[in-house]
Parts: sequence; C-alpha cells; structure tokens
Amino acid sequence: MAFLDRFSRDIGIDLGTANTLVYVAGKGIVLSESSVVAIDESTKTLLAVGEEAQRMLGRTPGNIKAVRPLRDGVIADFDMAALMLQNFIHRVHDGRYLINPRIVIGIPSGVTGVERRAVMEAAARAGAREVYVVEEPVAAAIGAGLPVSEPTGNMIVDIGGGTTEVAVLSLKGIVLSESVRVAGDELTDSITSFMKRVHNLVIGERTAEQIKISIGSAYPGGEEAKMEVRGLHLLSGLPRTVTIAAPEIRESMAEPLGVIVEAVKRTLERTPPELASDIIDRGIMLAGGGALMKGLDALISHETGIMVHIADNPLDCVVLGTGKVLENFKSLERVLSGSFKGS
Repeated sequence: MAFLDRFSRDIGIDLGTANTLVYVAGKGIVLSESSVVAIDESTKTLLAVGEEAQRMLGRTPGNIKAVRPLRDGVIADFDMAALMLQNFIHRVHDGRYLINPRIVIGIPSGVTGVERRAVMEAAARAGAREVYVVEEPVAAAIGAGLPVSEPTGNMIVDIGGGTTEVAVLSLKGIVLSESVRVAGDELTDSITSFMKRVHNLVIGERTAEQIKISIGSAYPGGEEAKMEVRGLHLLSGLPRTVTIAAPEIRESMAEPLGVIVEAVKRTLERTPPELASDIIDRGIMLAGGGALMKGLDALISHETGIMVHIADNPLDCVVLGTGKVLENFKSLERVLSGSFKGS
C-alpha cells in the first residue's frame, strides 16, 4: 500500500446533501463546493458542477436542468452523483499521479445497505482504486478532536443539510446512534412554508436559506433582528416586499428543531450510565453546518441540562475526520464500516 501511495494522492470526501468537501492527504481541504450539477437535457452534456451550478438553481431555461443529486444525505440520482464526484476528483487528482486514488467517504449512520453500496459504486465509477466508508458521526468526532480512541463517552451531534446524526462513541466505535432525516434543508423548507402560509409570499430556496442564515435562531436571546424579503404575492401574482422578524422565523422552525432535540434526548436516555457520566462531565459536541445556527447550543443545553460545545470548524469536521483516517490509516482502520475495490 505504501508503495502505491508514492504514485497516488489519497482523498477524503464529505459527500453532503448541500455541500461536498474534498481533503487530499498531505495537503488538507482543497475543495468545498455546492452539491449541485447542471446538464443540458437536449444534448445530455455536463454544463456546470458545484458553485457555478448552484447559481443556476431556479434560474434555468427549459433545456437546462440543475439538480442536487443527494437528498437526505443519500444518493437520489446515481448518474448525477457519479458525474459530480468524477468532476471533483479530477480537479484535485487528474493528470498528476500514475495510479487512481484511495478514497474515504463519510456517509450517514442510518443508511441502508443499498444506499451504502450506491455511494461506494459512484466513487469507484469516478475513478477510485479503493473506496472506504466511515459513518459521519465518527468522522465528525475525529475531525472535531474528540478522543474517540479512549475508553470514555463522547457525544457528537452532526447537523448537515439532509440528516442529523446523534452518536455516543468510545474506543473507536459507535456505542449507539440515531440518524434522523431532518436537518438544514427541513429548516429552510419550514421557512418557505411559513412565508407562503402567513405572508402569502412565494420565495425560492436561496431566499429561504438567506433568511435562515441572516435572522434565524433556535433560542431567544439578544437583539431580535428584522429583514426585508422579496417574493411573489400569492393573491396578486406580483412581486412584493415584506418585513419579517427573528421571532417569526424561530417559530416557523420550531417543529424540525424539536425533532433534532428529541433525537438527542432519546440517545441520552439509552446511553449506559458510565458513558452518560462522561458526557455530563465533557458535554455534547455540535458539528455540521447546522451547528452555526444561532442559539442551537443554548436550546439543546436548556432541554438536556448538559453543557454544549460547538466545534472549531463545524462545517469541516467530517472531511477533516476522513483526512485523519487516511493519514493514520493503520491506527484508525477500525472506524471504517465498509470497503469496495474499484476497477
């Protein structure tokens, strides 16, 4: 293996519903792009991948289709996912090495065997010589710097675009976990539904995402901001601007936030007493893009009575974890949960 590594550069991938990040062994994170692909349907040619394709969402003519190949953390469109992976891998590896890369990919802990194999086959089709998968909460915990190799309880809550992963880890393994398909996308969708229901205003996904980032919060505290939002008025069919306040948006997201909190509480209830004691002492670690939501740490702490920390680089935790597995393959090989040999 060491001989092959001299002619190849191994890659770690966080294949996310919203964003895909790529880590190259020895170099760190080299790519962070939106998980979006745009194709010309009339010619079946690839037009754009990543941020360029993201800008096309909701703004394409009839012959161009911009799609997100992953939904709820798993591949919804296999061909588009393989195209996207192939593009990203070629950007960081193409032409510079003689041998195809070994790849470690983070996947949600709640995926089925079929979904797991789809991810590995997509990576193999994109040019990997070997594909390994690691469950996202394990990768996130490693990337966040938790001592997962030690015989102590560590709790990680990884809130991505499509899934929320809650896990208790010890001795390089998951003691127990729960994966719910409620995360950043559902928070965005709840804002879209709220604007239509309460303000009779139709807004796009990008606008709802901007509202969530700008004034969204999970727990009251500090100054409550306001924001002007433009969209199409349902009754008149004409563009209109309305002003919304942070408490409204917090209320609109209450249901999906409640699902996330309940998943954390259910996991804590099932945790063995010795490990629960460690978690009370050490606290709960938040990772993923959802960890950036204002007040989410306060909400979980209020509901559980346990201190909550936010990882230093929550968006990067999973891909940093895959990178650490690559660079310490022998000592961390036990955290891998599946493998696939490419052609």
